[in-house]
Amino acid sequence: MQTILVTGGCGYIGSHTIIDLLENGYEVICIDNNSRSHAAALDAVQKITGKNVQHYKIDLCNYEDTCAVFEEHTDISGVIHFAAYKAVGESVEQPLLYFENNLFSLINLLKCVDEYGVSHFVFSSSCTVYGNPDKIPVTEQTPIKTAESPYGSTKQISEQIIQDYAKNAAAEHILLRYFNPVGAHPSALIGELPIGRPQNLVPAITQTGIGKLPKMMVYGNDYPTRDGSCIRDYIHVCDIASAHTLALQYLLADKNAEACEVFNLGTGNGISVLEAITTFEAVSGTTLNYEIGPRRAGDIVAIYANNEKAINKLGWKINYSIEDMMRTAWAWEKEVQLKESIAKN
Repeated sequence: MQTILVTGGCGYIGSHTIIDLLENGYEVICIDNNSRSHAAALDAVQKITGKNVQHYKIDLCNYEDTCAVFEEHTDISGVIHFAAYKAVGESVEQPLLYFENNLFSLINLLKCVDEYGVSHFVFSSSCTVYGNPDKIPVTEQTPIKTAESPYGSTKQISEQIIQDYAKNAAAEHILLRYFNPVGAHPSALIGELPIGRPQNLVPAITQTGIGKLPKMMVYGNDYPTRDGSCIRDYIHVCDIASAHTLALQYLLADKNAEACEVFNLGTGNGISVLEAITTFEAVSGTTLNYEIGPRRAGDIVAIYANNEKAINKLGWKINYSIEDMMRTAWAWEKEVQLKESIAKN
């Protein structure tokens, strides 16, 4: 049984990916400092899979602590690196925090990968590396433009670090540029659980729908799009998770043509913010209280993916529709409310 190290494994995408890895027969080790995640996510992983995950609550920005995990587990076959700060708006307000955390952690991890001879590395990148593209859908060859936020800049720089490192490294690498992960596991035992006010659209929608937030803000309705709101490529988190397992299997089977390959992960369909709200209302039977506000710094106008490379080379399949995304996100939100109600009583 091959052992995979997942960083940020208690987070939204990381925890769903751990489930997929366990269900595909891998042993998983998790590193997460839980500064923006909940260790309880791994309890849900255990309930879903029946398997325990060894968790190290350490900060990847601490090189010695990171090395200690590799020292203890000399049989790590691959690393999937999620751990990073990821709120676009916050990155605009606190750019140094984002550069320090997202880049130092990556460099420390790559140093350990190099020192301990780990052969396979999958990086959680983002469509933010494309900036405001001139043409959509974007392919992996779409030119990288100036990032619209410090968060996007950290992903661009991280990709460059990995690509430069890969030229002379023994390890093989994949960069997964995913678009907008949403939804929750069908069990409703695990999903996106923001700490504080949600920065992403769908948690803002579901928290408003259930009454946790009095209303939500739509940032701008004067963009040059079909209804004036931003357009994104929303992709179910379980589809994203399966792509990480497939990427790892692709590397383990020596199918990669280069030392560092890039794949887009999106549905290929652009959905506007207002269309996402309408879909949620139809699925949930709830009318959302929302307000149109000014544009938000760091937001791009419109982006969605050309996903043919991931489908053809990784054998990736998209199993969830936008309705499924909203339905599972809503089921998760109701489960969270139920747990909070029980805890209060």
